[in-house]
Amino acid sequence: MCCSVGFARSLGLALLPLALCCIVANLLLLFPMGETTYIEQDHLSRYIWYFGGLGGGGLLMLIPAVVFITLGKCSCCWNESLMMCGSVFAAVIGLVGSGYSFIISGLALLQGPYCFTSLGWRYPFSDLVGSYLLEPETWSKCHQPVHIVEWNITLLCVLLGLAVLEFIICLLQLGNGLVNAICRPCCYKQQYSLNA
Repeated sequence: MCCSVGFARSLGLALLPLALCCIVANLLLLFPMGETTYIEQDHLSRYIWYFGGLGGGGLLMLIPAVVFITLGKCSCCWNESLMMCGSVFAAVIGLVGSGYSFIISGLALLQGPYCFTSLGWRYPFSDLVGSYLLEPETWSKCHQPVHIVEWNITLLCVLLGLAVLEFIICLLQLGNGLVNAICRPCCYKQQYSLNA
């Protein structure tokens, strides 16, 4: 049990910086090039307002991180199997949060940025279904905010990568918690019967 708790704690410590990076990346998406005028005038992409990085990959991911890190700290409160069941539940919350972050970031990347073009404020790449990502020569369609395509692609790809890492970490703890919650009591019964 000591090894599985130590493993869970290390996974929780790995989740903390990932969650904080998701929060920062999502906040940067709200302020293209560090300017506040676009958020004030509501000239941001629709999916950025769904807060995939801030909510799903960030704040929601803090729940499993804290649960994993504090696992086993209060031995009077939980027995070992129940403690691992709690970590399984927290891992499921983490899977949902990272999945949400991944889906929202992916959809925002496929839709492209909301920017000022020669036809006004619009989504110039929405009908291309992501093919604009491989055609940098088309990025000049966006006149304002300056370099918004590069800004969005970079930050959304960072969010996608972080969501994948968070998903893997929560999946590892889901497996670790299930194995220990289910198999641990069986192992103890076998030990007691051998000692009797």
